[in-house]
Amino acid sequence: MKFVSTTFSIYAATAFAHSFLDAAFGIDDVASQANRLLQQQNIMLNPLRKESNDDEFFNIPADDYVKDIDPNSPNAPHFAGIVTFAKLPQTECFNIDPNNRPEFDVAILGAPFDTATTYRPGARFGPSGIREGARRMGKYDSSSSIIPGFNPYDDWAKVVECGDVPMTPFDNRIALNQLYRAHRQVHNHSVPAKETEPDVPYKSSAPRIITLGGDHTITFAALRSVSEVHGPVSVIHFDSHIDTWDPKALGGNISSYSELNHGTFLHFAHEKGYLNVDGNAHVGIRAPFIRKKLDKEHDEHDCGFKTVMARDVDLIGVRGVINKLKEIVGDNKVYITVDIDVLDPAYAPGTGTAEPGGFTTRELLTILDGLHGLNVVGADVVEVSPAYDTNGQITVMAAAQVVDSLLGLMVLELN
Repeated sequence: MKFVSTTFSIYAATAFAHSFLDAAFGIDDVASQANRLLQQQNIMLNPLRKESNDDEFFNIPADDYVKDIDPNSPNAPHFAGIVTFAKLPQTECFNIDPNNRPEFDVAILGAPFDTATTYRPGARFGPSGIREGARRMGKYDSSSSIIPGFNPYDDWAKVVECGDVPMTPFDNRIALNQLYRAHRQVHNHSVPAKETEPDVPYKSSAPRIITLGGDHTITFAALRSVSEVHGPVSVIHFDSHIDTWDPKALGGNISSYSELNHGTFLHFAHEKGYLNVDGNAHVGIRAPFIRKKLDKEHDEHDCGFKTVMARDVDLIGVRGVINKLKEIVGDNKVYITVDIDVLDPAYAPGTGTAEPGGFTTRELLTILDGLHGLNVVGADVVEVSPAYDTNGQITVMAAAQVVDSLLGLMVLELN
């Protein structure tokens, strides 16, 4: 009896498998007859189980059914489809008819540039890496755990993916000008009228942009375009380095071409009038200065920055950091720039100039989410170098989550 039972189990499993092949791929062989025999005997072996047909188990659709192979469908696996940030629709944002510009509220834009770094290159692959880190985000996957029911991809705002700006790797002056002109094109789009309040004008007629870097020099081009739309802005600068270095101390002593780099761009942004005279903040600083006294004096007195050190989070907590930042920027329009090296290398090894002693990913996200209520007119995430990341992609996933928080600030503030 035991031999018969075992033999029948093998026979049943074989028939079950072949029946699936028959249903899915049209294989019609003797196994189909065996499966019918199995169904007839099933009631005798398992009297509690009701007789059923193959469709109940396999649910194979009709041959011309295609909804379940659409990579944008709610049930599509996260690893399928063309990679955009959080599965956002790809939109032509640059070379378009000026009389027929698509309308949107927030644009994601890539800046693949890393030829102004001082240590490890590789951030030109940051935009594609961040998009990989955002595969599990999107309209069907990103309901907020902080604000129940809120999903920035499925709220009132139209959010689009503009793709990468093709920035030349041969001349930084041309590359940064290309990025500036791309930002201008996006800012020249208009935002759609809110259906619920069609007569209420937006706080700005220009879309917001979140830029995926790229080394930190790309923020200079973004600030140039933002200031043309909104006037001078206050910058909240998350970083382990001050990035306001006088070019005489970093790069400019080599040539005038090398003056503008990822450690001097805020100096030039201040000099060009893109920033408010004061009301700017560094967050997470812990890297050493180049000049012991002059760097700090130049940062505070010449460029108008106040500093929240990385270790301040241990003294005043994340709530204290949030309150301090809100106090510094006040009611000003704000641009938030996040160098991923603000995180400790344990949480973001994939960056060009890592510094020990940084924030945890949770601390950074809590601080960002706590800035709700600020008028955020632009933002970026920079210095992501996937080549130095782990196989588990912890850096690009952290960067993608930062973008998610920045988008949430914009959507909540504009609503």
